[in-house]
Amino acid sequence: QVQLVESGGGLVQAGGSLRLSCAASGRIFAINLMGWYRQAPGNQRELVATISSDGRTNYADSVKGRFTISRDNAKNTVFLQMNSLKPEDTAVYYCRQEIKASGYVIAFNTYWGQGTQVTVSS
Repeated sequence: QVQLVESGGGLVQAGGSLRLSCAASGRIFAINLMGWYRQAPGNQRELVATISSDGRTNYADSVKGRFTISRDNAKNTVFLQMNSLKPEDTAVYYCRQEIKASGYVIAFNTYWGQGTQVTVSS
């Protein structure tokens, strides 16, 4: 079984910074895409950023230039550095990882973290 554990959320003033982490544990053979999504009250969950196994990144337009996604493959961990935070960044942030438990299977399974609250005050 695979588990994702997130950390790093909290309350910050507008203009401040936070760093989110998401570590995967359990039976892990390989990890493909890693990413962060967020969901504000009354809204659908939306993509924030993704990073591929070879380091290619993709960002939502709303966070480009302010957020940076990175990964530590040795620790099965994905990070999200959030700078210049705005009140509209307030949401529950979820990490997502595509994980293969064995070299004998082809498909990657998708796992989600439990979510971490980020609140940005004006």
